[in-house]
Amino acid sequence: MPAQTPITLYSKGAVLMLIGAVLVIFSELNPYAAWFIFTLGVLEIVSSHYKKPWWVVRQMLSKVAKAEVTLKIDDDCIHISSFYNDNNMKFSDINQITATENGWLIKHSNSRHYISNRCLDEQAQAFLKTKMG
Repeated sequence: MPAQTPITLYSKGAVLMLIGAVLVIFSELNPYAAWFIFTLGVLEIVSSHYKKPWWVVRQMLSKVAKAEVTLKIDDDCIHISSFYNDNNMKFSDINQITATENGWLIKHSNSRHYISNRCLDEQAQAFLKTKMG
């Protein structure tokens, strides 16, 4: 993913803060709504600054945190299963497999999946390389 400049990264939050501040100071609008918009801008800036930690915390607070996941790769498909999810991706239905620095990005139908190299042995990584082309 390309790196964003600070202007594009924080622009939405800054605009929300500015609109909220203008509404708080100059408008007769309900103060709760105006302060909500201002606070939403602050939250957007904080979430943009702490993007990766914010995502990790959100994932750790989800219902699937610490759930055991089983990954099976064979000649026909990639099967990912857990208590909450059961996903079977046939290689014939996979649009693209892209090797990244730390894993594999798999485009399947309208979704994208990521498999980290940490959970794959060398044989599985070599097999995915053959399926790339």
